[in-house]
Amino acid sequence: MTKVRNRWLRPRDGDGPAGPPDGAGQAPGRGDRITPTELDVCLRACAVHSGKMVGSLDRKRGELAEKLRLVLAAHAAGSDESAQAAPASTPLIRRAAKKVVAGPTGSLSGELLDALLAVGNKSLECGYDDELKLALLISDAVLTQRKNSRAGWRLRARTLEAMGDESATIAAYQRYLDLTEEDGFGVAPRIAGLHTGGEKQDEILRLLERGCPGASVYADGPATDVWADGVALHDAGDLAGAEARLIGSLLAMRGEGSPVTDLQVSIGQYLDLRLSRPGALTADRDVLQLAELYGEMRRNRQRGPVPDPTFGDVQWLTLGEFRNQIAGKSICLIANSQSVGRGSLGAEIDAYDLVVRFNSYKIDPAATGRRTDIHASIHKHGFNWDKKVTTRLIFGGLSGDWKNSLRNRLVPGAQSYVNDESLRWPLRNIGRVGNDEWPAIPTSGFNMLWLLDFLDASPKLDLIGFDFYESGAYRIKEAMRMPITSVHEYTSEKAWVMERAQSVTDTRISLR
Repeated sequence: MTKVRNRWLRPRDGDGPAGPPDGAGQAPGRGDRITPTELDVCLRACAVHSGKMVGSLDRKRGELAEKLRLVLAAHAAGSDESAQAAPASTPLIRRAAKKVVAGPTGSLSGELLDALLAVGNKSLECGYDDELKLALLISDAVLTQRKNSRAGWRLRARTLEAMGDESATIAAYQRYLDLTEEDGFGVAPRIAGLHTGGEKQDEILRLLERGCPGASVYADGPATDVWADGVALHDAGDLAGAEARLIGSLLAMRGEGSPVTDLQVSIGQYLDLRLSRPGALTADRDVLQLAELYGEMRRNRQRGPVPDPTFGDVQWLTLGEFRNQIAGKSICLIANSQSVGRGSLGAEIDAYDLVVRFNSYKIDPAATGRRTDIHASIHKHGFNWDKKVTTRLIFGGLSGDWKNSLRNRLVPGAQSYVNDESLRWPLRNIGRVGNDEWPAIPTSGFNMLWLLDFLDASPKLDLIGFDFYESGAYRIKEAMRMPITSVHEYTSEKAWVMERAQSVTDTRISLR
């Protein structure tokens, strides 16, 4: 219930909030039961929302406007029937509003699907109510056309989570999990964390209710008004009267079915007020238990449970220790490319002292070899993190996000060594290569290759299948739907490799 936290309003764009897109005002039901939505309704909402983004000073909304433009362009380019029906002079916003008729297999092309999902994800980044409603509408439209779209169910779950509908979020996440074989996005621990967070929230409310029986008198009143009365009494020094009303307001929010995000914020505000009282930590026996439960609730909802805080006795690997680990050994780096998957170099690959693979690698023994000694991955997804390797190197640009991913995704017992922060982002942090010299985001493969070249500790350093995705991607099934991202600069990486190559064949590039 957003009114309870009026003192902590989220920042709005200078233009003020945009109105809800057409058809997006209804409250969501169960997360696994979508609201059937025709594609033309979704496209019309995108067109209307695009117009509302004009002149926005909010950077994220500006980026959303560009994603919306790409949706409308993809629809205009892909719908010959609509193009013939509408003259060239007809504004795009009106063409998008024309009826879209679904054929036997649906009218949602792959290009339009990707564009809509990009809008949904960018809307989530914006975080405003209107954008969340748009994201939910997009997920409804996508799942109406493609009921088993994993990306659609994941978008829906993330949107419902941002809206604070926890039970529906869990149902949507579970639907996604039922459709996937590789949980690369860590959805299973996410579900477990939401369950545990909800249990801790219920435990907090039971503790408060038991400690203040008089709060039930105020549990039927409007939560916002009761909260305001409680804060006023607290400021006036009437702590007993304030306690009953503040707790009564929290109970009223539960009864009203307020979003769990709002209820969680209000519990935190109540805890702040409780801790502000003189001698709270020494005189109040319940406040420490309350603070502990609140911390557990927040942690579990943010990252899920951590079954083994020591990551299964893993040893942290520094830059110097990693050099000692590879010194004097022959190394091959295996690309996730179709040229590897179509090849027959498995036995040769396994003959190297160390085999390095990346991100969502796929194993086909005859083509790729069997062994993986070092798995290098970006922190943003968890593909293959459960596969047993000697060393796992996790790369990431932002320290906080990198640490959170390790805590949330690292599987206890799946690796003997994992890199510490000295190896987090090799090109930038070790090489001191800034954005002015290398503006693109380095790939996991390039970070790894640059590191091995920099350490210069291996007598043989070969790259197998590194055609920089000219032959297409070769990954595990779950990752094959992910596009080859455009944030990297493969041309520059290829030029860097070729400048240092000692020999080059169709399948192998040797740097040593």
